Amino acid sequence: MSDPSTDSRASETKPEALTPEAQAVLKRARRSFGVSVGILLLGFMAIAFALVYRVMRDAPPPAVAEVVTLPAGAEIVSSLVADGAINVTYRVGGQTVLALYDPASGDLIRQIGLEAE
Repeated sequence: MSDPSTDSRASETKPEALTPEAQAVLKRARRSFGVSVGILLLGFMAIAFALVYRVMRDAPPPAVAEVVTLPAGAEIVSSLVADGAINVTYRVGGQTVLALYDPASGDLIRQIGLEAE
């Protein structure tokens, strides 16, 4: 075998230009590859969209307590669901009270008496 670095013919030969037929085949192959990659990417995007859609659709709605317990004779002034709690303002025995309840269970978290100055 001959060593390519010492072969004088190796340095003289240059790559031959492609024939028009070979260029057409390469162009067709590149176009086919581009279309295949595009279809593959569209398929991946469709799968990702389907997964996100199923996760969002099947998510259960947030649980909200159906009943909260107030003292007997309490008159409700206002109620509001905000900041992760059910806020109920009521009057009982001439005193105004703000009660904070857990939205999932309906348990009393905190009770605050309100007084006018």
